[in-house]
Amino acid sequence: MKEKLKSFFDKKRVLILGFGREGRSTLEILRQCNCTIGIADQNLEITPDINEYAKYTGDSYLSSLDDYDIIMKTPGIALFDNISEEIKKKITSQTDLLLRFCDNEIIGITGTKGKSTTSSLLFHILQKCGKNAILLGNIGIPPLSEIDNLNEDTIIVCEMSCHQLEYVQASPDVAVLLNIYEEHLDHYTDFYAYKQAKENIYRYLDEESTLIYNARCNNSEIQNLPCEKISASETDAYDIYVEDDKIHICGIEIAVDDLHTQLAGRHNLYNIAIALACAVEEDCDLAQAISTIASFHGLEHRLELVRSVKDIQYINDSISTIPLAAIAAIKAFDADTIILGGMDRGISYDLLVNYLKSDESPVMSVIALPDSGYRIADMLGGDNEEDEEQKPQVYRVKDLPEAVNLSTRVAERCCVLSPAAASYGFYKNFEERGNHFKALVNNL
Repeated sequence: MKEKLKSFFDKKRVLILGFGREGRSTLEILRQCNCTIGIADQNLEITPDINEYAKYTGDSYLSSLDDYDIIMKTPGIALFDNISEEIKKKITSQTDLLLRFCDNEIIGITGTKGKSTTSSLLFHILQKCGKNAILLGNIGIPPLSEIDNLNEDTIIVCEMSCHQLEYVQASPDVAVLLNIYEEHLDHYTDFYAYKQAKENIYRYLDEESTLIYNARCNNSEIQNLPCEKISASETDAYDIYVEDDKIHICGIEIAVDDLHTQLAGRHNLYNIAIALACAVEEDCDLAQAISTIASFHGLEHRLELVRSVKDIQYINDSISTIPLAAIAAIKAFDADTIILGGMDRGISYDLLVNYLKSDESPVMSVIALPDSGYRIADMLGGDNEEDEEQKPQVYRVKDLPEAVNLSTRVAERCCVLSPAAASYGFYKNFEERGNHFKALVNNL
């Protein structure tokens, strides 16, 4: 693969667009190629190791796009429709080049929710079943950073975000589309543009490929693909689906009690079913694959039990950035208190608000953080601490420390941080937000 990359970049002018973790990884690859390198980032930190390259920063960091043959875009850069079609043709990424040039078996997993858990679980299963596997992508490992560690039999599990898929020109050998919900509208002109980016995961599949897709995402484009197609659902009977006491994988029934999983929530049974189906695609013994699930502990900041304080469970679900994730967290732990809010990207909270108001919801107290939490509070009827019969009670707080402090007075059995919002503007990322929450809870 390294020779293919060298040929692709040979004698080209290459711009690294975005210089975070993946941008720096791209620079290491380009240094081994015969090409001219430029670096563009609005908040570029000028360090001695990049002095020799052309640099573009500040408000005019996009001014040089016309001057380069190849633009290596990193996932964090949002371009919207601010660029021409000619420039779009020059854009590629590490994910795109991995899909185009790597000969290894690649399982690509995307979805608005569940992709990190499903990718990590599948990687765990493959390893425990004796497969040579590696986990890359949106999980935090740049897709091309491990090319020196690939053997011929290495199976690549790649978690793929919408940002990584936006400009790809190839699909993985096994493509997984878990779901698509309203999300990341701060990076796209509208939901359709976001959806189009997600759907790129299957657009280039051929007759030797496999697509596992959520039945709600079905369309004529999927039906016209030449690949093997496996439909999936969290509730209804398709090739893969979930019942209360069992999961179904292409005609095989598996009792939920036999999974011995530490993952909470019905949505995670769906993720488990998808991971098992992928493992079977890679010739893993199903019984052995099922036996490995008990040793998978889940991921940090995803329905993570922090500790119990005076019989109140505290759950860190900082990864939650959409309403459905918050609803899933409430259901998974029968939470009576939820801490909501963060960056307001203008997404609809109707579904979450209707659920919180319904008899189905166990939530008695909503602790609302700025900015989106305040909008949710308004939709719930505003602060109503004086009305003891109002369900749920709504409390506005200024920050997370105040939220955790308040929870010790209003929570009865379970308080979950599931913000249904991005962390930006308040925290560097969801990990920083989750770590702050855990520190606050551990100091109670």
